Amino acid sequence: MKKVVWLVLLVLAAGCVPEEQIEFADGTKTQLSHWDDRWLVINYWAEWCAPCRHEIPELNELHANRVANGAVVLGVNYDGLVAPKLNEVIERMDIEFPVFVTDPQQRYGYERATVLPMTVLINPAREVHRILQGPQTGASILAAMN
Repeated sequence: MKKVVWLVLLVLAAGCVPEEQIEFADGTKTQLSHWDDRWLVINYWAEWCAPCRHEIPELNELHANRVANGAVVLGVNYDGLVAPKLNEVIERMDIEFPVFVTDPQQRYGYERATVLPMTVLINPAREVHRILQGPQTGASILAAMN
């Protein structure tokens, strides 16, 4: 009987494990479940990448309209910069969307970016929907989500 009770308690405790916190370059933390009903638009960029710099305003606008379009833009610095250098580059590039501290690539099981910019579309079911290589516009990203 004691084994059964311990087994039940173990199963119940496993369901109570808190979700991992995701940290962003600005120091904020959240859980990915915060955006359960939204698409995640994960963009890989680097300061030395001219097409990346060109698409940042499009991504800023897409993120600013996230309530209407259902898409949250999240960035990943290709060079793996860390604070304070990462924050300096984000400011210089006028990036207005959150930037991951740690690359989420392993979480979703896609290959590391080999072409920049690269944008990964994660659907609300948290599956990789599509990987877009090269510069994008807000309209091209929204079209790829359909």
